[in-house]
Amino acid sequence: MFRNSLVAHALAAALCLSMTPAFAQFPQPDGGNLERGTLPAHWLSQQPKCMEIPEWQVHEYNPNFFILRQSPCTDYEKPFVFLFFGKDKAMLVDTGSRNGDLTPMLQLTIKNWLKRNGRTSIPLIVTHTHEHEDHTWGDKALQSMNDPSIPVTFVAASVEANSQFFGIAHWPEDIGHVDLGGRVLDIIPIPGHSAASVAFYDHNTGVLLSGDTMYPGRLYVQDFPAFQASVERLIKFTEGKPIANVLGNHIEESATPFLDYPVGTMYQPNEHELAMSLGSLLELEDALLSMHGTPKRLALRDFTVWPSGSNSAADRAAYKKHVEEQRSKMWEQSQP
Repeated sequence: MFRNSLVAHALAAALCLSMTPAFAQFPQPDGGNLERGTLPAHWLSQQPKCMEIPEWQVHEYNPNFFILRQSPCTDYEKPFVFLFFGKDKAMLVDTGSRNGDLTPMLQLTIKNWLKRNGRTSIPLIVTHTHEHEDHTWGDKALQSMNDPSIPVTFVAASVEANSQFFGIAHWPEDIGHVDLGGRVLDIIPIPGHSAASVAFYDHNTGVLLSGDTMYPGRLYVQDFPAFQASVERLIKFTEGKPIANVLGNHIEESATPFLDYPVGTMYQPNEHELAMSLGSLLELEDALLSMHGTPKRLALRDFTVWPSGSNSAADRAAYKKHVEEQRSKMWEQSQP
């Protein structure tokens, strides 16, 4: 009887383990086989003198992965774009917002990489996290860039273009792929913020690009059921994979928990760090589940769920007034 009880307990334990999500871990805290990288302690957009900031700040995460951020002088959105290098191709994710003029800095960054690697040219794939204009404004300039050392293949920000180029047979259930030569990225459809939203997972660094679906700020939800399903799909995708950083397209949150910068803010002296984690995605999933299918605005520590319909001019004005009142209270409380 005792032996049978032990067997039953062992089987039950094994069953429980088999039902637990298998989030990847390494046997030692040595980074495993991931290519290491660093993020800046502060972005230049936190500086008070906007005109002293270059149109694009270029940060080298590591020798083959670069993060560029648009200056607040050109657009308060201050979006990030991402540049990956493989042995055979490079890939740019997003092209910036209005007045960004990404092309000159992008060419300089690529040519510096070519020189450092003893090369004269590399093909460039230009793609997007989604179709909104603050991430596609630079498309025309890059499409017309006539540089023999950087031949461009352009992937439009649409469901059809993403499906065809990345081999996504059934949108949004299937996963696409691109091989840059010794560097494979997975493309995960995550509609909800927009119809053509996708995430990118880089196997070399463990970096997950989450677009406007997850970042420290206001997560605008256009299609709530699709958004919730996409978050769950993205979490399922991460099972068994090391996630070093979850990097979104903006920073709108301050470093103070539950406090963001109002729409239109240029100078952000105390902004949240760019990197989020897998835990942030799990927190987002929990927040969405707590709504039981009824979308509502919900402010969490590092981001706010912001369903469409709660972004009217009157609503934004009321929200801005509320934030300013909270900031005033914080300032008064900080005085001796």
